[in-house]
Amino acid sequence: MTIITRFAPSPTGLLHIGGVRTALFNYLFAKRFSGKYLVRIEDTDRERSTKQATEAIINGLKWLGLSGDELPIFQHKNIKRHQDVAKTLIDTGAAYYCYCSPQELQEMREKALKEGKRSLYNGCWRDRSPADAPKGVKPVIRLKTDLVGETLIKDLVQGTVRVENELIDDFILLRADGSPTYMLSVVVDDHDMQISHVIRGDDHLNNAFRQTQLFKAMGWTIPVFAHIPLIHGYDGTKMSKRHGALGVETYRDLGYLPEALCNYLLRLGWSHGNDEIISREQAIKWFNFDNVGQSPSRFDLDKLNNTNSIYINNYNEVDLAYIVLKELEKRPDLIFTSDTKGRIFSGIGGLKQRAKTIEELSNNATFYLAKPPIPMDSKALEILDKESLHLIYGLLKTLKLIDKWSETNIESAIKIYAEECGVKLGKVALPLRIALTGATTSPSIFEVVSILGWDEVSLRIDSVCRKSNISVQ
Repeated sequence: MTIITRFAPSPTGLLHIGGVRTALFNYLFAKRFSGKYLVRIEDTDRERSTKQATEAIINGLKWLGLSGDELPIFQHKNIKRHQDVAKTLIDTGAAYYCYCSPQELQEMREKALKEGKRSLYNGCWRDRSPADAPKGVKPVIRLKTDLVGETLIKDLVQGTVRVENELIDDFILLRADGSPTYMLSVVVDDHDMQISHVIRGDDHLNNAFRQTQLFKAMGWTIPVFAHIPLIHGYDGTKMSKRHGALGVETYRDLGYLPEALCNYLLRLGWSHGNDEIISREQAIKWFNFDNVGQSPSRFDLDKLNNTNSIYINNYNEVDLAYIVLKELEKRPDLIFTSDTKGRIFSGIGGLKQRAKTIEELSNNATFYLAKPPIPMDSKALEILDKESLHLIYGLLKTLKLIDKWSETNIESAIKIYAEECGVKLGKVALPLRIALTGATTSPSIFEVVSILGWDEVSLRIDSVCRKSNISVQ
């Protein structure tokens, strides 16, 4: 059997991390067995589906490397096929026209609830002839579900689950306006796409019982189900924006690498021993549903940050420099020349060690492209007093005498200068760092001096000293 999976988002909202994990699991399972992974945009709800949401989903999947093996399928284009299937079910006696008015349905539900019945629709048109229909009423089409026994599903995650058929109402297939319901469209499309495994969140488990009955009514092969527990917030409650339930494009804009986000979501509900950092190739080789837990996972932003920082540190430095430069090009206050860009390529190794996100990495790199005088934060300004400024201004003479400009020679010269001045190295290094970077933290100050070069170092020190009316004769 060829394994074919599908990720089927509804474009009524953005692509959130729960959807990303579902797409990832579908992708990995198909790829492990050399199968096919497809994307279907479930946009039959034309009023709520938006072009913006559709584009965000497609672009988000592309960014994550989770685009389908074929172009996306748009469900609304198959409406005629869905309608034909509903009419086939009418012809075979597996479905019927229901002429109940909204008021009748409401009264029916209220009565059922009052009497403690578990089925809210009483099937009053199940065995009646359309000839009895009231004039001017457009009917819906309902499936004749099994009245006795149970519907059983052997789920790859949830195990064997069953429901009594008396709990499954004769659900609607076609609305009165002829539009297909979600339940009908999903089953028809899964059949036509030859989906072998339906992998989705466990909030769809109840739908699976109804869909199973519809598959049977059409005499179609029922796909294998795998219902994944949902992702909860860090406090165990339903995910919300405060927990991190944001569109995937927000995580991209905040500076998370797609590889890191996928790695984190992979480990959110699935495990492979104690492995934490797992490449896409390893994930394809190892993924199975035996190691998917049955309990909801908790989204932990700190852990995502840690995973992202590991990926940043292991990222190809040339590629990482290009990513940072692309981010910094959005800043009109920075200088972009071949020299300043070269500083990013030279300094990326030191910069990446402190960054949790690309956004943070880019912000930390701005000093390499900044125009003197360097902007300083309040903490830095407090430290940069007259004594400190005199020390770093005097350092210029020492730096200018260095024959070979290298990190090692710079370090040696600064240490000797501090000894000659009778101060600890930090007394020179900290104000020097502030003058050159505008902050109290940065990569090694010797590395920074080496990368900036004599001309830029002297310009920045002179600029900050002149601004403070400090001069040394």
